[in-house]
Amino acid sequence: MESAMGPELNDEELYEHHKFIASKGQEPLRVDKFLMNFIENATRNKIQQAAKDGHIWVNEKIVKQNYKVKAGDEVKVLFEHPPYELLLTPENIPLDIVYEDDVLLVVNKPAGMVVHPGHGNYTGTLINALLYHSKDLPVNSNDRPGLVHRIDKDTSGLLVVAKTEAAMTHLAKQFFDKTSEREYVALVWGNVEDESGTIEGNIARNPKNRLQMQVFPEGEQGKEAVTHYGVLERLGYVTLVSCKLETGRTHQIRVHMKYIGHTLFNDERYGGDKVLKGTTFTKYKQFVDNAFKILPRQALHAKTLGFVHPVSGEMMRFDSEIPEDMSLCIDKWKDYAKHSM
Repeated sequence: MESAMGPELNDEELYEHHKFIASKGQEPLRVDKFLMNFIENATRNKIQQAAKDGHIWVNEKIVKQNYKVKAGDEVKVLFEHPPYELLLTPENIPLDIVYEDDVLLVVNKPAGMVVHPGHGNYTGTLINALLYHSKDLPVNSNDRPGLVHRIDKDTSGLLVVAKTEAAMTHLAKQFFDKTSEREYVALVWGNVEDESGTIEGNIARNPKNRLQMQVFPEGEQGKEAVTHYGVLERLGYVTLVSCKLETGRTHQIRVHMKYIGHTLFNDERYGGDKVLKGTTFTKYKQFVDNAFKILPRQALHAKTLGFVHPVSGEMMRFDSEIPEDMSLCIDKWKDYAKHSM
């Protein structure tokens, strides 16, 4: 393996490396299809090109794209991507800045914008926009300028960004100590039975699909995750809920709500883009399809954000409007519930 990858690693260009161990329950599956399940935004063409270049290994041996991955196989793939400095190019992208001072800013991120550059998303990210807006952002432990926390590409809402090293340290500690306040609004499938509740369960990567996270209730894997939820409005086959995060794990609300049987509306990755509750009537299916078109993403918005200002010590709280696509979808369900339930 060392000799096989050595020449590429000496090139000036950067490469992305991914390594996976096929789970015990893995049925034989072509390596290109296996990798499609494990690498976000990796196209079939990109994986096939990696195979042609001899950049896919299984158990330390180069394989072709039709190799069948089996339980226990160690799969490695190497992708070429632009040099690091190009990934952090300032771009003149408009930002919805809610608040700004000398040490931090709060931005309202639109759905569809990736927070930081990565595989398949090398430009047009929030980081590219922030670097244009503020020239000397501090870098966090993952080499990501200004970032203290993040939200998913298709989730909209509030993010705080640090403009100095001291502010980054101070804010990061608040998130680590669980003293920051974060409230999300979500539209979920089904009628949530309890008016409020707390979901607890460790979260880690799904061993069979690395693009998904999974709850491990016994705590045998993953990191502790706690979500508090409350019902805002019942709309028949869907429910509008408020979710307050005690921890901030990848996909936390999406995974926790699915875990209790209430997948987010139109959350494609977790199966919410199908009719999960309701009737079999054709008219109803058409209604849901129209709702999907109005809101072509998971129904999740980071509505409020609270933290202690790193310099003044003042408690800062920010609130944002639910974006139009999500608001229109909620109104559509309200109207349906009023006339059909």
